[in-house]
Amino acid sequence: MSSSEPAAIIFEDTRTMALPSTIHRASVELADVDRGVYETLKTTLARHPSETGERLVARLLAYALFYEPALAFTRGICEGDEPDLWLKGADDRVLLWVEVGLPEPERLLKAGRHAERLALLACGRSLPHWEQQLLPKLERVANLTVVTLAPGFINRLAETLDRTISWSITITDGTLYLTTGGDTLETPLLLRVGTR
Repeated sequence: MSSSEPAAIIFEDTRTMALPSTIHRASVELADVDRGVYETLKTTLARHPSETGERLVARLLAYALFYEPALAFTRGICEGDEPDLWLKGADDRVLLWVEVGLPEPERLLKAGRHAERLALLACGRSLPHWEQQLLPKLERVANLTVVTLAPGFINRLAETLDRTISWSITITDGTLYLTTGGDTLETPLLLRVGTR
């Protein structure tokens, strides 16, 4: 190349494509004897690339634990100001706001002011710390229900997670029995605040 020729400029394409969500199809035979709810639930869940299997399992469990007709999954972790599930009235008011995980108390307090009822399936590695340090801040929220499960229950289910989920859930006398792939797991439903 002579000194009079312009130097070639090479641009490297450094753009990356966003990973797509993984789609899971779930069928749950629900017999919630404690609440008198008997339904076959069929739903599709989108698992965001950053979402763990444990969190997806927790969202599906919360769907069964707090099931009511028209309860729906939201955009979840993609949309910070929405819960994991909600039930809206004809006037678009939030009748039931359902979260999973270990949210900050302020988030739940705010949601409790805008929703008729608020439910949380509290789960995660820091659950003992969260219960000790943050749960007391929520005990006076009149429209709040907080449920926990036995440690390790969600993890065991996440280990069996497949793109097609087939569960049979029976809830009776405060115990949840879940059958999947011929195995039955059980856990107490530990009611920390409110009623289910």
